[in-house]
Parts: sequence; structure tokens; C-alpha cells
Amino acid sequence: MRPAPAARFRPGDAVRVPDLRKRGHVRTPDYVKGKRGRVTGVLGEFPDPESLAYGGAGLPEKPLYRVSFRQADLWDGYEGAPGDTLHVDIYEHWLEPAE
Repeated sequence: MRPAPAARFRPGDAVRVPDLRKRGHVRTPDYVKGKRGRVTGVLGEFPDPESLAYGGAGLPEKPLYRVSFRQADLWDGYEGAPGDTLHVDIYEHWLEPAE
């Protein structure tokens, strides 16, 4: 774990991944876009992979979070247990507070 002094969210916070359609390299999977989840950890600050993918410096570094999603909210017709979750590491610029 790396320090993340500027982290906007804390474990337990409800968040939403905006349903943004950006061209090129993004590190956020399409299947979580538009979905609500809960922060389960703050992993630290890291270079921005979307900048690095195009030869940039990845600066400023961005906080990275582990976010838990209910599988039933991600997959239509999910037949697993209601409490099944999927954890995804998501950078802060891909998160907003959930209402």
C-alpha cells in the first residue's frame, strides 16, 4: 500500500462509475460503467495509466481504490448467490459519489 493523502473517498463510501465513453486506452472496465459500488480500500497514489499509455508521464499521480460491486448489479440474469461481489481497482477520476 502507498500513501494517498489526497484521496477523496474512504472505505465504506458508496460510489458510482460514470458511464463515460472515452476513446483510446482506459483502465476502467466497461461492465462497471454506470454501476454503483462501495469502496473497500484505498490502495495509494499511482501514475495515471491513461496518460502513460500515450507516452505521458502519468502525472499527477492519482488515488487508486478497490471497489466492490454486487455481481447481480453487473450481469443481467446473474444466478449466483445474492451476496456475491466482484472487486475492481479503479482510479479516482473514474469515480463519483453515489446518491
